[in-house]
Amino acid sequence: MKEWKASEELIHLFQAVGRASLLYDIQDSHSGNMAVQWKDEKGHTKIVITSTGSQKGDLEPSQICFLSPSETDFGYYKASSETDIHARILAQKDVHASIHCHTKELIIATLDDDNKPSQRESFIPIDSLGHYHLGGIVPVDWFEVPSGSPEMVETIPERLASHPVTVVQAHGAFSRGRTLQEAFFLICVANNSGTIVRLANKMGVDIKKLRRTIQSDPDSHFSFPPTKYSVEDNEGFDFPHEEEIVREFMKTGARIFESRLSPFHTGSISIRGAQTMLYAPRASMPRELGGTLLEVPLLPEKSDPPELQIHKKIYADTNFQTIIHCYIPEAEALSHTRNPGEAAPINRIVPIDAEGSFLYLVIPVLPPQHDFEQFIQFLHDYKVVTVRGGGVWGVGTQSLSEVLHHPSSVREICLYRIGAFERSLNLKKMEPKKAKRW
Repeated sequence: MKEWKASEELIHLFQAVGRASLLYDIQDSHSGNMAVQWKDEKGHTKIVITSTGSQKGDLEPSQICFLSPSETDFGYYKASSETDIHARILAQKDVHASIHCHTKELIIATLDDDNKPSQRESFIPIDSLGHYHLGGIVPVDWFEVPSGSPEMVETIPERLASHPVTVVQAHGAFSRGRTLQEAFFLICVANNSGTIVRLANKMGVDIKKLRRTIQSDPDSHFSFPPTKYSVEDNEGFDFPHEEEIVREFMKTGARIFESRLSPFHTGSISIRGAQTMLYAPRASMPRELGGTLLEVPLLPEKSDPPELQIHKKIYADTNFQTIIHCYIPEAEALSHTRNPGEAAPINRIVPIDAEGSFLYLVIPVLPPQHDFEQFIQFLHDYKVVTVRGGGVWGVGTQSLSEVLHHPSSVREICLYRIGAFERSLNLKKMEPKKAKRW
């Protein structure tokens, strides 16, 4: 874990993550808490945690408490009521940070009306981010007193010893990480998985059957495994002298996060150069929590992760200059739906809104394991493609702003279709006639 040079740097990180959690809507104005292990100038280990009732989006330095990990001192009375839980989480090997958030989508997806108490059914993600980053399962527990109770102190650290995220039913989720950024990443991924399950269930997808299919053969269900989260080089720039390009990357990454086109530090962005490409392996970057910006060869290398390989293959086979890959939850949920009377999931998303219909004939949907030539052809024809179990890919011939328009539009198109379905409107009747010519 990185050694902090001064408490001011740590305080800034708490404030930045707090503001990002509000933007991502996984906290209300005063909910949740964050904690890290930190060493002071004398080498003494401290637990640093937000104070009880503090506004995570507007944290003041006085609302961040520095406590002894082994003794109860006066700071405990000011610190979060869940300090004992965080202290036990942080005592685990290689764990240096923990977060508790009111992850609304994940909580809605794990609600039930069974009699309490009993063993809760674990949450099983149906998306690739949730499957790979969360180990395919998120424990769910019910507590009679769901805030700081002795039962929670015992159970939650135990759950997080073998799972990166765990849920307190009807209350929120806890995550742990090597850094605060990683803990935030994991809890954002978990909430995104909750969004997808909730929307897919709303659209009539057989979630139980889908989960059985995933568990029996996950590799065929997902396009590729996402790159494991790294805690190294969180904000390193390979091309700091290219100030204008750096600004464009950061601005685009911030918009992806703020528009909820992809969970924190997921997806990717690239710009083609002559012999190299400029590459952001973490597309979703809040303004105060950036990500790595790399300059990598255009030619493939054995060490390339799958996501980077796809960027390079697109550039090798086309004249596109920019690429954005996002994990849009609404698009993933819709990709699992079926048209009435059809056995297979949809192979296209048809816009029913005016702007979407003006911009796109349809949004193609490819299966997880697809022919790459067809993928390239669809990018040529439509500039954006949804891959079931693999995210949304958009391409451009000029700027990052040009290509950002594609995933942003896809999310709106999906929201309108989901909203029309909720109102029991006839979607086929609302689709433009020109969509039949795709």
